[in-house]
Amino acid sequence: MHSGPRLGSYLEGAGTTFSLRAPRATRVELALFNQDSSGQWHEVRSPLQRVSGDQDLWSQHIPGIGLGQRYGYRIDGEWDPIKGSHFNPAKLLIDPYAHLLDGQVAQDPAIFAHHAIEKIGGGEISIRDNRDSFGFLPLSIVTDFEIREIIRPNNSWSQTLIYEAHVEGFTKMNHQIPAEIRGTYAALGESSTIEYLQRLGVTALELLPIHHFVTEPAISARGRENFWGYNPISFQALHPAYSAMKDPVRELQNSIDSLHRAGIEVILDLVFNHTGEGGKDGAMLSWRGIDALAYYLHDENGNLLDFTGCGNTINASHPMTQDLIIDSLLWWSEVIGVDGFRFDLTTTLARDANLTASPDTSELIARIHSDPLLSQRKLIAEPWDVSGYCLGAFPKPWREWNDRYRDGVRIFWLGQHATGADAGVADLARRVSGSDDLFHQRGPDSSINFITAHDGFTLHDLVRYQEKQNLANGESNRDGSNENRSWNQGVEGPTNEPAIEILRTRLQKSMLATLLLSAGVPMLTMGDERSRSQSGSNNAFTIDRSESSQSPANFIGGQFLSWRSDDPSELDLLATVERLAEIRSLYLNHLITDFFTGSIDTQTKRKDIAWFRSDGLELNDDNWHERDRMQLAIFFEAKEEQGLLLLLNGSRDEVSFKLPDRQWGDSYRSIFDSTHPVAQYEPQLRSPDESTTLSSHSVQVWLVHHITVA
Repeated sequence: MHSGPRLGSYLEGAGTTFSLRAPRATRVELALFNQDSSGQWHEVRSPLQRVSGDQDLWSQHIPGIGLGQRYGYRIDGEWDPIKGSHFNPAKLLIDPYAHLLDGQVAQDPAIFAHHAIEKIGGGEISIRDNRDSFGFLPLSIVTDFEIREIIRPNNSWSQTLIYEAHVEGFTKMNHQIPAEIRGTYAALGESSTIEYLQRLGVTALELLPIHHFVTEPAISARGRENFWGYNPISFQALHPAYSAMKDPVRELQNSIDSLHRAGIEVILDLVFNHTGEGGKDGAMLSWRGIDALAYYLHDENGNLLDFTGCGNTINASHPMTQDLIIDSLLWWSEVIGVDGFRFDLTTTLARDANLTASPDTSELIARIHSDPLLSQRKLIAEPWDVSGYCLGAFPKPWREWNDRYRDGVRIFWLGQHATGADAGVADLARRVSGSDDLFHQRGPDSSINFITAHDGFTLHDLVRYQEKQNLANGESNRDGSNENRSWNQGVEGPTNEPAIEILRTRLQKSMLATLLLSAGVPMLTMGDERSRSQSGSNNAFTIDRSESSQSPANFIGGQFLSWRSDDPSELDLLATVERLAEIRSLYLNHLITDFFTGSIDTQTKRKDIAWFRSDGLELNDDNWHERDRMQLAIFFEAKEEQGLLLLLNGSRDEVSFKLPDRQWGDSYRSIFDSTHPVAQYEPQLRSPDESTTLSSHSVQVWLVHHITVA
């Protein structure tokens, strides 16, 4: 943990020591809870003492207290909400360093520090409420988890293929897993789960948030539930709903160990940019009652600042907050055993005391990547927040979600058909070759390439919906992005027209080919390999768990992966990912640690990468600026006697491609065509200067053999 005093609750001698930082508090009480034989809870309060020499720290050793003890904090101090002070001892507080919590947040006016008259917090903010919040929020639990030996795969970035998944959504419908553990941490380590990931070529499983989270009061009032989990009430306590047993920590550790033995790393999506306490009229659950001014960003008048769109913003420039984040990362890494982190809205964490987003000078960013343990983990930034965009600005060893890649691929394959404006090939070529304009000092594997993610259309819906369909969230379709760069081929949603469905499937396969055969680190979104649909929702973060909402064919609106399908197009899509991942592993992984130069090798007389027109000649300077050019051939110098040739036809027309001349290869063998089912595809052989025909919106991949060496 960080070099300061140990915080939280920890066994010591014949009891437990409780330690908490609360700089502006006037009194800190530990509230211990025990249940009698009738189920009645009893509370005993014990004051913590300021530590001599560190007046911000409160601590107390309580003899006789052991594992499993339920507790919370009650903290008193100034009540002045206008200035950002919300101390209220009537409100029980979660220990921000607790590793397990017992219970869930109940939607009740008592969870608010101010006098709320309704469940979503409406009322008089200036009046301190005296109702006890015990019984309406989780209790912290005394635990004793130790740092453990972890045998990690330590896959290089060039070998990494990320699969972004939701713990419950990923395995809930897998009938190869015993019913009682489907959708849980335990299911992640099941043999069928691991075999499925290996089949796809996945080397890193990235999990949507698994820290303890809460549904926002307004969403709950609409009869829905937060499904994704981007609303934490703890940075290091596991979400209990995903546990099949009473010990979620051990359960997750065991699954991670199983994934590690199979060569698969685990990356966590962590939300450190905001908390589930909401805005100025939000709940008091933990941080707000400990020290709101230390944990949250405020303006000079004491008003909460919101760079996250969630009502509050974590104050990542404050040392107390930084220590909490560092300690949380070390906990997940050294105790749970995860191999990396994706930081949600990382630009928020890079804001300094002046609110400027500066990843290269951020103290927190520097502390994370300079830590001797954390620097060995995979660190991934989502390089933006509501008000700032910092793509390409994070220092080594950070990697970044590259939305320029997402947009470039979508525009080439879909956008021009939806808008009527051609895109040309220049931007696509830059994205496929590693986005050197963004990461020129760090290498192509600094780019996390993706076409879809949890947020937005699925790949299936991207080619079937022009407009978002988010009415189910209860926000009158106002939520979610209006700029999807999607194309429905003239029909919104499902259709019985075979020609349209064939084209839609072909586009899905062509985009997957682009993703998996680009320089950079590819990320697949759960279910894209099986054509998972969210019925046009591009913001499926809430679900309705009522019985009427659950359909076996499309469980709760499509957020769950269907493991059983006999649909030929879905099975072909699955086979497509398998084949493309295999091609990437065999011919590309070793190439993408450094940028291609395009310079001619003195021995082979070839370039490490070259770009060709459909007539077999290399593109000239003028060609790069031609907006109506929608065909491109890309040659990669793959191995000493082999190359890889990608042919892309983004137009509506069938196109004849002339293969490059003998300078580039003695023979060509096709190994993938997005027009044909993978299982039925028969490779074609061609000689230099011969032609091949590409259907509209399709990709072909050719292996170049017996490259002549001068």
